Amino acid sequence: MSKEELKHVSNAKITKKIKKGDIIFEEGERLNGVFCIRAGVSKLSKLSSNGKDQIVKLAAKGDVIGQRSVIADENVDLKATAVNDMEVCFIPKDRIVTPLKSNPKFTMEVLKTLASDIKDSNDVILSLSQKNVKQRIAQALLYLEEHYGVDDDGFLKLNLTREDLASLVGTALESCIRNVSALKKEGLIKISGKRTGIVDNAALERFIEDF
Repeated sequence: MSKEELKHVSNAKITKKIKKGDIIFEEGERLNGVFCIRAGVSKLSKLSSNGKDQIVKLAAKGDVIGQRSVIADENVDLKATAVNDMEVCFIPKDRIVTPLKSNPKFTMEVLKTLASDIKDSNDVILSLSQKNVKQRIAQALLYLEEHYGVDDDGFLKLNLTREDLASLVGTALESCIRNVSALKKEGLIKISGKRTGIVDNAALERFIEDF
């Protein structure tokens, strides 16, 4: 964007504090703008045919959510919920759509982002179809470590609940708990209360690739 366009956006943005567990927007809602994440993590989920929420993506600092439905002028097809306390900037729809019509460089960057989102969705589908539940859990834990880091004790900074982990990898809660316990018994991960950590990254990566 040009300096003038950025100023136009900045003057309209609204900063919001969102508490852990609060819903940012509901599936089927009509959005009047997009949300830029400044701090915290949001889970994006979709209601499946069996009535359960399936997490399709985690969005964190620097990510924008709600842009696809705003640009397409459609109701949003996902629900966004705060995984932890968050701070977001809300940008009204017109401040996004107007430069899309007049600024080709901005339009191209937005298209690249949307194309990347499609690729990520395809990768998730491929993983669900080719890997078993335990491998998908291992892959999810590696993803959480790579993107959100670990604390001083080597545990994941972003610890999803077992329900959220099960939803992320597409399995039942009981199956998730059973397979997490199996990974611990095999010495690949460690658990302390609600905290989970990876013991041997290389071994976990080999396990994921071992079909």
